[in-house]
Amino acid sequence: MASELRVNTLKDAAGNNSIATSFVAGGSAKVRCLFNGTGTIAIRESFNSSSLTDVGTGIYKVNYTNNTSSTDTVTTGSNIGDGTTSDRTNGQVGAYGSVTTALTYFTTNYDNNAYTDYTHVGVIVHGDLA
Repeated sequence: MASELRVNTLKDAAGNNSIATSFVAGGSAKVRCLFNGTGTIAIRESFNSSSLTDVGTGIYKVNYTNNTSSTDTVTTGSNIGDGTTSDRTNGQVGAYGSVTTALTYFTTNYDNNAYTDYTHVGVIVHGDLA
């Protein structure tokens, strides 16, 4: 039997620090994916990410389990280690394409602005689910 809890406001155990549930739902990440970006790419940890596609050097496609409602989403990402540095964030990140079903994500090296595979890549998408 499924149950449903309907509340307008959440508070801590002491009854303080209230926040509207709409704020919590609206501000939560809708997609999160941390993956290995070198060799055979693989998801390490995820939420609402169904699979990955290795598009090319430094270009990855993160496929969603559940679509977003529009292309009006905000994406952030990070990358760590490109084989020439020792476990530090190195480079720029970006996204393009139809972000309602998947996010095509790229990473580039700061030094030469070339697409670069990174050891660990992470991406987060904020928006509304369909």
